[in-house]
Amino acid sequence: MYLIDGHNLIPHVSGLSLRDPEDERRLAERLAAFCRQARCRAEVYFDGAPPTQARRFTLGRVTVIFVRQGRTADEAIHARLRRLGRAARNVIVVSSDRQVQAAARSYGAQVLDAATFARKMQGPAPSAEEAEKPEGVPPEEMEEWLHLFGEEAGE
Repeated sequence: MYLIDGHNLIPHVSGLSLRDPEDERRLAERLAAFCRQARCRAEVYFDGAPPTQARRFTLGRVTVIFVRQGRTADEAIHARLRRLGRAARNVIVVSSDRQVQAAARSYGAQVLDAATFARKMQGPAPSAEEAEKPEGVPPEEMEEWLHLFGEEAGE
């Protein structure tokens, strides 16, 4: 699982900009595609939710967390690592912020700087066949569905 400092990552992702009002949504969509292909999960943290409440939603394998004003994404990532305890060793924290990296290492988590993760995330695009292939459906069930809809497997 990845814990990602979203605003730290955006400037490193081709085609995204912190000046774009839709930057968080666009990053979440790209992360969802990456996680689908890599078969992993991610939590991405953004500063700046309304003061009365934090917003959280799920997009595929990505949980998007807007941290309420008065706290930072860095603090939220640190708190998440603390809650994970020993399980933090199974996490990769994505941030170029040295304090976030130091906190991650103190919990035994791995660290990737934002530029390195952006390159990894933007790796080769999946083929059209891979992109259309439903996730998690066993082949025999897929054949049954194709048969029900009058299509043959492999078409």
